[in-house]
Amino acid sequence: MLQTNRLTIRQLTTGDTAFIIELLNTPGWLQFIGDRNVRTTEEAISYLTNGPLKSYAENGFGLYLVATKADDIPIGMCGILKRATLDNPDIGYALLPAFAGMGYAYEMANAVLNYALQELKLPSVCAITLPVNASSIKLLAKLGLKNKGPFVAEDTKETLLLFQS
Repeated sequence: MLQTNRLTIRQLTTGDTAFIIELLNTPGWLQFIGDRNVRTTEEAISYLTNGPLKSYAENGFGLYLVATKADDIPIGMCGILKRATLDNPDIGYALLPAFAGMGYAYEMANAVLNYALQELKLPSVCAITLPVNASSIKLLAKLGLKNKGPFVAEDTKETLLLFQS
């Protein structure tokens, strides 16, 4: 679907269950995104079916698998989400710990953000993050998203930071 110098970005499929189980149970995912209780193949299929695959059908976008171009190793997920609690779709991303600190997060998020604004013609894209997630805040600023300040998530009542293009 998308390519960068080092990455391919494609839609997730139910064949990606092993990767989903691994990614959704990393310390960073659990700390900054939250436990989705995805531990088995069946739970991963349900997560994919009711999340990314449903979003592709309903919105024309969703979370995508990110893999290295050289050897097609899945390293993370990045995409656009439509949440009822936000006025605009938002960008989300996560990397396996072994691939952090190598510039992949910026590379994939920049490609997906450009895709959302230029190809999908979304008028604006936002992002939400925990105030303690310094690396995410730094990345969102590098992407050119502006910090709009605190935002209380209606579903979790957590205070997050809201960024917008």
